[in-house]
Amino acid sequence: MTATFVGMPAFPEAAARAVGDAQLRHNLRKATHTIRARRAAVVGELPDWAELRAAGAAIKDRTLRHLDVYLERLESAVTAAGGHVHWAEDADEADRIVVDLVRATGETEVVKVKSMATQELELNSALAAAGIRAYETDLAELIVQLGDDLPSHILVPAIHRNRAEIRKIFSDRMASWGRPAPEGLKDDPRALAEAARLHLRERFLGAKVGISGANFAVAETGTLVVLESEGNGRMCVTLPETLISVVGIEKIVPTWRDLEVFMQLLPRSSTGERMNPYTSMWTGATEGQEFHLVLVDNGRTSVLADRVGRQALRCIRCSACLNVCPVYERTGGHAYGSVYPGPIGAILTPQLRGLTGPLEESLPYASTLCGACYEVCPVAINIPEVLLDLRAKVVTKGHHRVERLVMGAARRVLADPRWLAVAQRSAGRLRRWTPRRLPGPLAAWSDTREVPVPPRESFREWWARRASEEGDR
Repeated sequence: MTATFVGMPAFPEAAARAVGDAQLRHNLRKATHTIRARRAAVVGELPDWAELRAAGAAIKDRTLRHLDVYLERLESAVTAAGGHVHWAEDADEADRIVVDLVRATGETEVVKVKSMATQELELNSALAAAGIRAYETDLAELIVQLGDDLPSHILVPAIHRNRAEIRKIFSDRMASWGRPAPEGLKDDPRALAEAARLHLRERFLGAKVGISGANFAVAETGTLVVLESEGNGRMCVTLPETLISVVGIEKIVPTWRDLEVFMQLLPRSSTGERMNPYTSMWTGATEGQEFHLVLVDNGRTSVLADRVGRQALRCIRCSACLNVCPVYERTGGHAYGSVYPGPIGAILTPQLRGLTGPLEESLPYASTLCGACYEVCPVAINIPEVLLDLRAKVVTKGHHRVERLVMGAARRVLADPRWLAVAQRSAGRLRRWTPRRLPGPLAAWSDTREVPVPPRESFREWWARRASEEGDR
């Protein structure tokens, strides 16, 4: 059985369960604070970090404005280099294309590089339904897969697991996926890494088909780029006879010069490194390998049409926003009901899927609006701005009738000085009867806030009294 995010509850319900898990909170706090500190140290080394950040945002914005041009340029370059380009409008079409390509090889097993796009498309489930087994080769993704779990972080999908839990997963489940874990496996990180290495080695050597995503796609040359830390990505994109890369259409950068900016931004923002250990780049079909590029829309053009929300497409999946978010630190990634957790998920998921259900409508409220996510974003996505815009869209859909009625009444009172004066006088006289908890649906507001007690005298009453007293002197 393949785990899925389908049917996840709305954020408040999922978050309420998560915050009660003390072990989860401990794991998250330790991991996010460690990554946060490492990022701050390496970013602080660059005197021109602000300029790099601005450059990254500008390149992304320019690319998105002319996305049609760069997509066609990328297609031409990949085709000229011997690759094959496929276009997918949605997840179903993308999954169907990949399944058909694997079937055409006659293989029933594939190895995969860590890929947010394939997780978004739930490709592993589609492959399994077609009788094709997908093996995740990233260490954290392997942990998630063996545990029949779901990823909870963009960079470290198994961040919610500790070493003891990982040791148990390896001991109990590795044998059903291939080479079993060594007898007497300890929870020492080196021992766990060695167990994973031995388990995956036979997969790398026997695989005929590899599936990857891409961090960037260079339109100028048709080159795809994968950044990773373990070397598994290098194995997956070079050893198989057929390579299928599934890439969101927003991953394009126009030129090699543009790529250089992101090669500085991404490692520092994601893993807290000056540069990542492995950078794999390939252009079309190389060394006799058959190469297919599947370019995926899946809601991205709808996001592109939104004046405020389109900045979410700048995202380079660094996860820096997750590591500073006080909400994510306490709830973890599963509460967001999507492969994209944290602040970026709170704006990206509702836009890609649309505000179609309770989960998507709740995500824009999964934030304190503290702004820490905007401060660390390497491409300057103003996440709080997008969150507020999405909240407005949720309210105007009509599902929050009580809130709309209250805000409508407030608008009428605040727009008329006479009504405002009456409301202030009434509130002052009735201050002793101010409820500590509001009735009905309004209780959700007062349960998380202290209802302010109205002053005995409003400002306008104080001003009028002061003017009268001075006139009497």
